[in-house]
Amino acid sequence: MSEVDKGQTALVMSGGGARAAYQVGCLRAIARHVPDFEAPILTGVSAGAINAAFLASRTGPMGSRLPELVDLWSTLEPDQVFDVGSLKLARNVVRTGLKLVTGGWITAPRPRAFVDTGPLRTLLNDRIGDGTGNLRGLRENLQRGDLRALAITTSSYSTGQSITWVEGCGIDEWERAHRKSERCTLTIEHIMASASLPIFFPAVRLGEGWYGDGGIRLTAPLAPAVHLGAKRILAISTRYARTRAEADRASIVDYPPPAQIVGSIFSAIFLDLFDADALALDRVNKLIRTMTPQQRGPLREVDLLVLRPSQDLGRLANDYEARLPRAFRFLTRGLGTRETKSNDFLSLVMFQSDYLSRLIEIGERDAEARMAEIERFLK
Repeated sequence: MSEVDKGQTALVMSGGGARAAYQVGCLRAIARHVPDFEAPILTGVSAGAINAAFLASRTGPMGSRLPELVDLWSTLEPDQVFDVGSLKLARNVVRTGLKLVTGGWITAPRPRAFVDTGPLRTLLNDRIGDGTGNLRGLRENLQRGDLRALAITTSSYSTGQSITWVEGCGIDEWERAHRKSERCTLTIEHIMASASLPIFFPAVRLGEGWYGDGGIRLTAPLAPAVHLGAKRILAISTRYARTRAEADRASIVDYPPPAQIVGSIFSAIFLDLFDADALALDRVNKLIRTMTPQQRGPLREVDLLVLRPSQDLGRLANDYEARLPRAFRFLTRGLGTRETKSNDFLSLVMFQSDYLSRLIEIGERDAEARMAEIERFLK
């Protein structure tokens, strides 16, 4: 890449919980074929924020950063993400149920979520923390110019806004309807907040407010990269684009269980908007091409390449459901995960090594299949 292009390439990683392992497989294949691939602008939402923060915390070419990230995902187990103890899970579920059926009369402390994500906080502090809660190596990468900006998006439960937290050099802040940026020193808590699945993972306090998964209110997932000056965006989605025949095929037979409903809601929030924003960006690019330089003003074309899974990761999750920790499996089955063929909800929380390793393999294979297109785009 030329020096001009170097600072204008962004890597955007969407949410999707455990599905973010797919992104790692794509990147491993790309780094092998394009050794000089660099993305000085990194943005992430939800679990994609974990990948973005990890890459921002390491130095050297992309290929040298990935082995440790691949190792993190391929060896991950549920007890490294949340407390899988039967007693704690049962207590949280019972307390939530009692609050509901008694109209809040029960005075026991209200559980903040179904599971405790303390193990994930410990893991992130160990892998990308510097011992003080900040991100290891991030400031040094910014000072050397290897990185231009890292942007992590969260959703404010306190104000209902989408907040993109940015640490970078020469960055202008932005504000749009219901979304804005905040310059800050990024910490592990920002990553925890962005990856906090609603209801299942607890919200995280940042300053005076409470924040959760960044995909909840982020209507334009590609916007942070555009605001940060990107002219070329490589985006990795975790959403499978179903064919018309697949879309018309029912995933359930009887009345939809909670898992099916929650999965549909989560997909609409965390995955579908990514594709809608990509379509909107393509339309803007086409419009700009019809304008003269004088008419364009500050508008600019932004090249976009989106990588996505070649198979339904929700349907694939069914093959690995039996290995979930017993107490957590009992909870998910109670929500009806065994009553649906495409388990989008289950795929978000299936943080176990066999499923994650499979996603990495699929990501690598999918990127290999499109490598000629990827190389043209990046070079």
